[in-house]
Amino acid sequence: MPCGEFSLIQTYFTSRTGQRDDVILGIGDDAAVLQLTGDEQLVVTTDAMVAGVHFPENTSPFDIGYKLMAVNLSDLAAMGAQPRWASLALTLPDADEGWLKAFSAGLFELASQHDVQLIGGDTTRGPLTLSLTLHGVVKKGRYLKRDGARAGDAIYVSGTLGDAALALQHLLENDEAEDALLARLNRPTPRVELGQSLQGIASAAIDLSDGLMADLGHILTASGVGASIQLHDLPLSKQVKARTIDGDWSLPLAGGDDYEVCFTVPSTCQEALEESAAKAGLNVTRVGIIEAEPGLRCVTSAGEILTPHGRGYEHFSSVQVEEVDS
Repeated sequence: MPCGEFSLIQTYFTSRTGQRDDVILGIGDDAAVLQLTGDEQLVVTTDAMVAGVHFPENTSPFDIGYKLMAVNLSDLAAMGAQPRWASLALTLPDADEGWLKAFSAGLFELASQHDVQLIGGDTTRGPLTLSLTLHGVVKKGRYLKRDGARAGDAIYVSGTLGDAALALQHLLENDEAEDALLARLNRPTPRVELGQSLQGIASAAIDLSDGLMADLGHILTASGVGASIQLHDLPLSKQVKARTIDGDWSLPLAGGDDYEVCFTVPSTCQEALEESAAKAGLNVTRVGIIEAEPGLRCVTSAGEILTPHGRGYEHFSSVQVEEVDS
């Protein structure tokens, strides 16, 4: 077992990370030195994961490392950014060699897929808490934001909704969850390629971490608009669809942890979007439309307005719908 902090860093992190040409100084100095070109802008995001809050205590360390990288990549995807560098802060109850080996393996498996280099961080002793800061770049002015949606824009989502929340529900009820559902919870797929393809097409975008209602609501608030969602158009797996038969839409609307991208597209760009998505083999579904009237309306196949229970996860709220990642 590593004898201290610096041995731990060298064994499980410094020796595992790749080397990018734009990293002038990485792990080993007081700070990293990175090279940007003249037409690039830096995009930075940070997400923390706490045991028992963002993942069940018995989650495998490989899955924890993988998901920590995935949720940050998802934020960059929603901004249309290209991932490059990461810094990691670990608070550990002890230096468990087996746990660290598996955690770092999960972290670096996904990092290598997206050419992300670990450039620094910190370790300390305490309750298990993991925090990753991820840096990416976009060409000047090409980043995506939340405040650009306008009345008449179509609303799209990637992938399927509610799978991760259903998997978590099974775990909390001590039921056996299907492998496909568990993978959606523990190893989400960040839509990095999709996010970059939305530059110049999407008017607004956000990643779905807290549920469609909550996250689309952030776009509506930032843009000063409202929206209607057609419930029968939501992309659902067969497992989640079965849970909506009795009219309960809480999983796809408020479950959270999907890490898909929700975005809006003006009518003039919808054909370009669908051509781009088809060419790249990306699954995107039109689910609604932006409207001038404030508020979010969920419309059933019979044309009725449904008021779902719950609005998604929010830290420090006295009432929670699900224990999901934010």
